[in-house]
Amino acid sequence: MKFPSITKTYGSRRVLDIPALELEEGVIHAVIGSNGSGKSTLARILAGVLKPDDGGVPWAGRVGYMPQRSYPFRMSVLRNLQLTGAGRDRAMEQLQAFGLEGLARQSAKGLSGGETARLAMARLLMEDYPFLILDEPTAAMDVAATLLSEELLLQYQARTGCTVLLVTHSLTQARRIAGQLLFLKDGRLAEQGEAGQVLSHPRCADTRAFLDFYAL
Repeated sequence: MKFPSITKTYGSRRVLDIPALELEEGVIHAVIGSNGSGKSTLARILAGVLKPDDGGVPWAGRVGYMPQRSYPFRMSVLRNLQLTGAGRDRAMEQLQAFGLEGLARQSAKGLSGGETARLAMARLLMEDYPFLILDEPTAAMDVAATLLSEELLLQYQARTGCTVLLVTHSLTQARRIAGQLLFLKDGRLAEQGEAGQVLSHPRCADTRAFLDFYAL
């Protein structure tokens, strides 16, 4: 998957400046970097919910997107999944996979932050997409829910063969599930490569400093 120049400017401040981007198809790509480095901006542009400076659409295909904050519909947890067109049995099966079956009849508005995130991911993974973008999907989850969600994402990716862009603050998560890694620094793509290689032996000094700070 090749994308042309991706830039975004607010006023006089350019928050994203990537001359060209190429993502290996059928691979999970983790995007890491400090706050304000442009991770979410990149995710939103590729998802088509934020226009880049040139006003174009970098990806014209079908894309599934889970934003940093998800807001469920004001209906039951089960109905939230059935909005994808799934029948009751299929929706219940998905809730069970994510450990939410006991909340099926409850209003989704009463869920905790972690439960809301699991519901959002469950809803996203109900449909098959060639390109999946998730912006810190497990940030509100506890360890058990995070590991479960990662496993279900891996199963989904293996079944569909989709390309995944995963924005994460967790370097251990990137190491666990990503095949490729992108490191953003001040809106620029400072380093990109095989995840294990970049995390263990970064070529870029900025990447090395970032990893050293988090003592990976």
